[in-house]
Amino acid sequence: MSKVYTGGCACGAIRYEISAEPLVMNDCQCRDCQRRSGAGHGSYLTFTDKRNVKLKGEARHWAIAGDSGNIKTHSFCPTCGSPVYLTFTAMPDLFTVHAASLDDPSRYEPQMVTYGVRGYAWDHVDPALPKFDRMPPA
Repeated sequence: MSKVYTGGCACGAIRYEISAEPLVMNDCQCRDCQRRSGAGHGSYLTFTDKRNVKLKGEARHWAIAGDSGNIKTHSFCPTCGSPVYLTFTAMPDLFTVHAASLDDPSRYEPQMVTYGVRGYAWDHVDPALPKFDRMPPA
């Protein structure tokens, strides 16, 4: 296993350590991610087992139905407002962090683009990445 992934919010009130490798790293162009990031996409690392995650601090949570109808819960710092992580009702073991919340964001290496159907020409994601109109097949 490689080095532990560490990160948190901008003010340091929420911190995480993840002792696993991500299942996937993706840029998502869905409308929700655009609104949350303030840009054309959100960038995420998804891990398969929440038991590998150590969390410190108390996040606020906001739940929303995704395009699939499944509920995803955004977790953010109540002090600085930074988005930090997401969880999914339909896949309760997954734990997803915002790439910008990493202590070393250079560790983020996108592998695909999801919800490309919602992308904009001005959002220049890597054209070499596989692009899926929605979520890729399981």
